Amino acid sequence: MRIALGAISLLIVFGIAGIFGLDSKSILEIGLLAMTPLALTSVGEVVNEKAGLVNIGLEGILLISAILGVVGAEFFNNGYFGLLVGLMSGAAIGFVFGILSIYGRADQVITGIGINVFALGFIPYLFMVIWGVPGIRVVPAELHVPAFSIFLFRVHIVTIIAIVVALFSYYMLNMTPLGLRIKAAGEQPTALDVAGVRVDRIRLFAAIFGGALCGLGGSFMSIGWFGSAVKEISAGRGFIALACVVFSGLEPLLALAGAFIFGLAGGFATTIAITPGIKETIPFYFVNMIPYITTLFVVTVAIGKKRFPKESGKPYRRE
Repeated sequence: MRIALGAISLLIVFGIAGIFGLDSKSILEIGLLAMTPLALTSVGEVVNEKAGLVNIGLEGILLISAILGVVGAEFFNNGYFGLLVGLMSGAAIGFVFGILSIYGRADQVITGIGINVFALGFIPYLFMVIWGVPGIRVVPAELHVPAFSIFLFRVHIVTIIAIVVALFSYYMLNMTPLGLRIKAAGEQPTALDVAGVRVDRIRLFAAIFGGALCGLGGSFMSIGWFGSAVKEISAGRGFIALACVVFSGLEPLLALAGAFIFGLAGGFATTIAITPGIKETIPFYFVNMIPYITTLFVVTVAIGKKRFPKESGKPYRRE
């Protein structure tokens, strides 16, 4: 069902592109860029939810890591270090989320909302403290992490990392003892505990893993994609990533496919907005709605009856 939906989406996008004379190569290149943070974030959250944790604070992690990634790039004078700082900041937030949810037994939904709300207040303050401006920072050109050409297409190294991470996560979850333990932590934590495996450590690992991937996606947006940072840079992508998780039914490769569908919708919208002769006839704000309309449609069609882990969102209490 989900694979068929992805194939149909491709045919529709490129069919419309051909009718209106849009550049299919541009749609694909921009779509891959738009896919990257969604893929990293959603695959990380798939692993997180497989272990029984639900983090809806992805929007806040993307926003914080995008800005801290720029701070790191400027501090170390290296864009790749900026990506690393973003990854580490996401891992740190994932660690805090894990500590509160696992050991503090905090409500996971409220904790995730807290991350999002904290980001909304923290980022404008950070802009003023570091740069003395209310909400925008252009990243110096020498700190950008550029894309490279392969098979006549421009592809970013972080995009390739996102695809590899999805493949690795699939292998880890389905073909390794660690993956079995992660799934057991979400389905049967009591059985895992009886087997002598610390449920809290497995869940904490998953929370850090998911946060780190989300952080890398955030820093990629500012350093590898847009080349600038604004206080609204996440623009709902954390929630779209959650839609990818729902679409996937907690399968990493399907999360990657979902991210590609949403990314392609973003690439289609951007290409319309920059194509002379078309951008003048279609309202800009209507074009910007396309990725979000796609999100609503895909989640409505694909949510189905997929069963999520039985202990998802529930703190484990050792007897």
